[in-house]
Amino acid sequence: MTRSATGTTRRREGTRAASHAVAGFARPGFEAVREAFVENFERREELGAACCVYHRGEKVVDLWGGIRDRATGEPWEEDTMALVHSTTKGMAGLAMALAHSRGLFDYDERVSTYWPEFAQAGKKEITVRQLLSHQAGLFALDERPVRSLVADPDRLADVLARQRPAWPPGTRQAYHGITLGFYESELLRRVDPQHRTLGRFFQEEIATPLGLEFYIRLPEEIPDSRLAPLHRPNMAALFFTMPVSLTLAAMNPRSRFRRCLLGSELPEENAERVYARNLEVPAGGGVGTARALARAYSVFATGGRELGLREETLRQLMAPAVPPVHGFRDACLKVEIQFSLGFAKPGPKNPFAHPSAFGAPGTGGSFGFADPHAKVGYGYIPNQMGTHLEDPREAALRGAMYRSIGETDPDHP
Repeated sequence: MTRSATGTTRRREGTRAASHAVAGFARPGFEAVREAFVENFERREELGAACCVYHRGEKVVDLWGGIRDRATGEPWEEDTMALVHSTTKGMAGLAMALAHSRGLFDYDERVSTYWPEFAQAGKKEITVRQLLSHQAGLFALDERPVRSLVADPDRLADVLARQRPAWPPGTRQAYHGITLGFYESELLRRVDPQHRTLGRFFQEEIATPLGLEFYIRLPEEIPDSRLAPLHRPNMAALFFTMPVSLTLAAMNPRSRFRRCLLGSELPEENAERVYARNLEVPAGGGVGTARALARAYSVFATGGRELGLREETLRQLMAPAVPPVHGFRDACLKVEIQFSLGFAKPGPKNPFAHPSAFGAPGTGGSFGFADPHAKVGYGYIPNQMGTHLEDPREAALRGAMYRSIGETDPDHP
């Protein structure tokens, strides 16, 4: 930690002053990112958070601050980790990309080529690209993904294979909020010579070699004192910050949106610990630091040399998303959003970075992405969950980052 970069901000809560120490560093030229981080506490109701940026392979911003645990008042420390919900999808996508780079599967081959049982119930022709791009019609399972099912990969594989698509695959896009990670993991188990789950593959092939503090399967030995519990927002705010169609879908327990998120409660379904241990929910259960997100994406944004990534794989990740027959309007999310190969892609309605970028946002505000054009790896993680599709705290940090590197902010040209 750079002592000279440590500062304290204060904001008023009624008549009580609350202090939020901000620690870490921002290199010369990136002061705007630190200023935006401080402003999040002063003006945007931040509780505790971390933000990290790599540029051209170098760490240029590494900030953390605020309160880790509102109940105890303990501060967010340098090594604090938090649950990032669907931002996990990006780390899972990197693992799948590395497997592709090693020749374990082809994005345009049929899933059933690698996993024969997958062919049943009308799924024979689904390609890996369609599955990873939320175009397989498998956004929900007929059998609810409870912990006992998710903890048994063989039994889960049978459930996944039996599932019938909601409509002809490739015709519509529907956010596979939780199922995506389960399907990715089973595909990986089929093609990996060691038959590893996605969480184990990520840990052994990406996290450990790069020294990342990020877990798709949180181990038992991580103490609760390193974990930031998430704090839910006032749900009434949804009516003012979310699209009406999505808010109505969120209120309907039978909606596609609610069904696609069944299982998202599992990472926090533990009365004795902050988060569940030894359980893989690869589309929504990742726990880690913003530093880990930024570092992982930085490696992919600068060519992937550290992991031996093939140029062809990187080209595929950078390429424009391929739309389904009826376009990118998502049948679960009720908005237009582009997905490709396990990631969200910038698009006209969501221009979060340059067109070649790829990443994943998470419910509550977390976000991580790679921007190969700008050679940026970026990560942001809060513990006070927000209520916007584009979180204003994250948008402020991202905009400041682009201004700092002299690039046009793609979100606010």
